[in-house]
This record gives sequence, structure tokens and C-alpha cells, in this order.
Amino acid sequence: MKVINLRKQPEYTERAIGYFQSKWASEANKPMYDDSIRRSVVASNPLPVWYLLQDEGEIIGCAGLITNDFISCGDLWPWLCALYIEPAHRGRALGQLLIEQAKRDSAAMGFASLYLCTDHVGYYEHYGFKRIGIGYHPWGESSSVFEASTAMQTLVVTATDDIAWNK
Repeated sequence: MKVINLRKQPEYTERAIGYFQSKWASEANKPMYDDSIRRSVVASNPLPVWYLLQDEGEIIGCAGLITNDFISCGDLWPWLCALYIEPAHRGRALGQLLIEQAKRDSAAMGFASLYLCTDHVGYYEHYGFKRIGIGYHPWGESSSVFEASTAMQTLVVTATDDIAWNK
């Protein structure tokens, strides 16, 4: 299993555009994914970042790390968006690989938290997200807003084989 960061591996750009469009776009907004992904691989700013999840050469998932997920909470960033795992690969916590990479990259950029908006209940909570409120979309709908710390827990084994979790 491999998480591909398009900024680090821009040779995946065309595959990524096609994949994101096939999972998230309508005919009307296909250019948004094309433009955002192309611009991200040459951007001087740290965001956006787009990811693919690859298993033995097959793209089986994706996610994005963006400045705002078309939601009213403009004071919060970065946002995890467009998380998708192919149905045949679900149930194996593979989304966690993309989430954890987005958390690591957010932490490396100096962000203490990662946000997302969703109507899903019970999924993101497994990966450290807590509901913090409601945000409003430009098209008149609302979604729950979630926050997760980007501080990673690491397992530390001491000389006496005591095990402790560090933040």
C-alpha cells in the first residue's frame, strides 16, 4: 500500500485528475479538479495537496488537503476533502492511511489541527476527529464540522520494556 503525494510525484497528475473526476466530479465541475490538481503540483504555497492511495499499481483511493472545503468556516484550515476508498477495498481502515498522511503533512506545515465537513456519522471519529459544530455551504446546505489534532501519537518502548504513548 502506498500513499502518493502529487507534489512529490507529479508524474501521477493525469491519473489523479481522472481518478478524482471519476469519484467526485460532475460534468459541470470537472475543470475544477483538473485546474486545482495541475496548479497544486507547481504551487509555491503549501496547499492544496492531493493524494492517491495505490495498491500493487492500482489506484484504490484518494483525498485532498485544501484551504477551504466550500464552507463558511473560513477561519479554520487546512481541510481534509474528497476522501474516497474503492468499495472492494473498504472495511480495512485504508482511509486511515490517507487521513494520517494529511495529519502529518498538516503538522509539518505548522498546523495544530485538521478539519473536515461531512454528513457521515461514526466514521471519522475512529480516526481522532471530534464534531465541533455546523458549517454552511454556498449552495444552501449545512454539514457537521470536525476537528482532529495533528499531534501524532507514537509508541515508545523503554529499556525496561514499559510501553507508553507519547503525544
